[in-house]
Amino acid sequence: MQTEPIFFPSLEGVKTAADNLQGVAYKTPLSKNNNLSKQFNANIFFKREDLQVVRSYKIRGAFNKMSSLNNDEKQHEIVCASAGNHAQGVALSCKLLQIKGTIFMPSPTPNQKINQVKMFGEDFIDVVIGGDTFDDAFNAAKLECDAKNKTFIHPFNDEKVIEGQATVGLEILEQSLEKIDYIFVPIGGGGLSSGLSTVFKLLSPETKIIGVEPFGAPSMLTSIKNKKNTILEKIDPFVDGAAVKKVGDLNFAICQKNLDEVITVPEGKICQTILDLYNKDAIVVEPAGALSIAALDFFADKIKDKNVVCVVSGSNNDITRTAEIKERALLYANLKHYFILRFPQRAGALKEFVAEILGPNDDITHFEYTKKNNRVNGSAVVGLELSSSEDLEPLIQRMKEKKFFGDYLNNKPDLFEFLV
Repeated sequence: MQTEPIFFPSLEGVKTAADNLQGVAYKTPLSKNNNLSKQFNANIFFKREDLQVVRSYKIRGAFNKMSSLNNDEKQHEIVCASAGNHAQGVALSCKLLQIKGTIFMPSPTPNQKINQVKMFGEDFIDVVIGGDTFDDAFNAAKLECDAKNKTFIHPFNDEKVIEGQATVGLEILEQSLEKIDYIFVPIGGGGLSSGLSTVFKLLSPETKIIGVEPFGAPSMLTSIKNKKNTILEKIDPFVDGAAVKKVGDLNFAICQKNLDEVITVPEGKICQTILDLYNKDAIVVEPAGALSIAALDFFADKIKDKNVVCVVSGSNNDITRTAEIKERALLYANLKHYFILRFPQRAGALKEFVAEILGPNDDITHFEYTKKNNRVNGSAVVGLELSSSEDLEPLIQRMKEKKFFGDYLNNKPDLFEFLV
């Protein structure tokens, strides 16, 4: 049986895309990060795609694809599905090219991204919200396409989109004054990683290309391990810009050949990276934008004395998610813990807990108490923030000695999900 040839972007196609994007996409900075360079004893550079006009690299692929449409395709309008960043790129492209479009977005998409889509597209786009994941929005968009003969603008599984995203790699190599030893690139559906990796294999084949996915959505890693593009049954949608159940077929074929390694990073680690970037460098990134930087800890030994580039893919973060980001970061650092405690139903029990069980730097961040008059003890769900992860075991021991301990909830996901 004859198999279809694998599409690989050509250097000519990528350079044509770069020409198409003149005056539309910014040539974003490649800037050295002094804090991380010192921490890892390496030269760490950020490719700042978070500074794009739509605050992500997605304008590159969207505009390159839509500018290639013929007049008939433009008149029949376009449709896309996106968790936010591709939608903004398509929306702006609709306005610039004066093409009408309908954009489908999943329900968990942050309001900040939805509002940005409407702002960039103005009267040229309609936004439809529905479904729990990108894949739900994708299926709804395809139905709209088939029913009304519209053109679908795929967020990643498209040759023109891949060539557009590949211009990120072209810019990095033009901007870098030194040879690049490692480049870390986030993976969602695979548009950026497939395009960028092809450019590097053509122009800088000695560079190690590391793809980075969120732990809760390892679509590319699973597919590469299975040696076929694989649909995940369930994903964690927290990293909304990189959480898909299945990567693109074109993207998988390219990444399987080009990437030197694919790793996953826990969502809590991503959250800590977001907080660190804000607190130390005043850089605001979304969860997907922090992926490549969060991966550095796992390569600390390999990147020592090396030139390293992290693609910061986007900054469309919703400020209302800050509490959840902090919570996930504390949980990952083993500093936030939830318990069911048994409080004696007598005066002074809470005072005894605070004075004799809690450490001097421990903080109560959550407290729900239910009093049952016919019982000796009343149950309370208590959340504690510790100053050191090493304080946990002594704390539990004191709880047990004073007979306050009921249960530890962090390792009981069925119960824990009601709190976080």
